[in-house]
Amino acid sequence: MKTTGMGPRARPTTLADLIDAAAGLAAGPQRAILGITGAPGAGKSTLGERIVEALGPDRAVLVPMDGFHLADAVLAARSLRDVKGAIHTFDDAGYAALLRRIRDQRPGETVYAPHFDRSLEEPIAGSIEVRPEVPLVVTEGNYLLADDGAWPRARACLTECWFLDPPPDVRRERLVARHVAFGKSPDDARAWALGTDEANAALIEGTAGRADRVFRIVEG
Repeated sequence: MKTTGMGPRARPTTLADLIDAAAGLAAGPQRAILGITGAPGAGKSTLGERIVEALGPDRAVLVPMDGFHLADAVLAARSLRDVKGAIHTFDDAGYAALLRRIRDQRPGETVYAPHFDRSLEEPIAGSIEVRPEVPLVVTEGNYLLADDGAWPRARACLTECWFLDPPPDVRRERLVARHVAFGKSPDDARAWALGTDEANAALIEGTAGRADRVFRIVEG
């Protein structure tokens, strides 16, 4: 079911309520993995960062899906550079395997995860330390609820998956500003946001019905 804007299932929710919900997951009897998804520009990274900052490093760590972008050299070899960020430009099997390792992490075992360096536009391996005693891992990305490839295996590792659904105009303007900040001209930034990003958004919004909660963050 496609969700656009503030659909009937997207509930206004405060950041404080979301932090409280994440803290509840962290207080559970075993390791929890919280997924945050939504269309490009929804604010997934910011929300994940705010949750982890509020809970502190002893209770939560952020492991973004973007660390599994295929490298530019691989994309160029496959003629995919112009659609970077599309679902087939990620190592979905690698991401699913990492989440399974994190879910099944044993005492004394540290897992190292990659992150995506936006200044380089490349993934950097072994950048995020996931200690076994940290009770909550937050992961965020576009395709956590996709139903093909290895994405269902990734979803199976998540304790909960949330869908962040801001107003479409706000989301698009965030994207344009992000692309400009990382080097695109305003015209190119808008073309990418309304082209490649919007095509990805349509696919992602169609997965919202599989989320445990769909919401828009409001002040409160």
